[in-house]
Amino acid sequence: MLTPFAEDLWTDTRPARFFGLETGSRMTVVRLRGGGLFVHSPVALDDETRAQVDALGEVRAVVAPSLFHHLHVGAWMAAYPKALYAGCPGLEWKRRDLAFHRVLGDETHPVWRDDLEQVYLSARRENEVDFFHPRSRTFICADALINIAGHPLASTRFVARVLGNNAPGRGWLEPFMVRDRKLCRRQVDRMLAWDIHGVVLAHGPMIPSGGHEVLRHGYGWL
Repeated sequence: MLTPFAEDLWTDTRPARFFGLETGSRMTVVRLRGGGLFVHSPVALDDETRAQVDALGEVRAVVAPSLFHHLHVGAWMAAYPKALYAGCPGLEWKRRDLAFHRVLGDETHPVWRDDLEQVYLSARRENEVDFFHPRSRTFICADALINIAGHPLASTRFVARVLGNNAPGRGWLEPFMVRDRKLCRRQVDRMLAWDIHGVVLAHGPMIPSGGHEVLRHGYGWL
């Protein structure tokens, strides 16, 4: 179910398992100034989801922002063949069955350039590209800030405690996911230059305010 989060921005939260662990996942849909839609980390496309998306506008772009956020792109390609499909670096070989039009980086595409800013977090192993929606001051990420400590399932909360994941982006596993700390610090600082208010997490509760401090605290260990 698409749920409004900010002006011209909706999310859809679904169950999802990663290596057998229920972590949940979340799609973000942004209405562009021209009326089209930008879809971030698409979820499974059932009839109800498609009807809700179509009611918002024409799908112009679908983005797979992380090496782990690509499972449902093929269904969207079949449903919306006219849209632009972009994936993070590495997905072009990991998913050779998908005909991506563009490999994401730091440069925005003309389809969403007037609405979103982005940073390629190449220092992380997920090759993640994160986005910022200035109009609503919303930071949109995938795996850069994981927070499963508040998950409804007790088994997931137990794993969060074992991992030390007691806040977005925190835990003993996070340093392992960073290839180059100095580079990561510079890339995170670029994102901290954004005037962030809310944060859409792919894995964890939504953050309606105080997002700048959440990002700063998440990478305070760097």
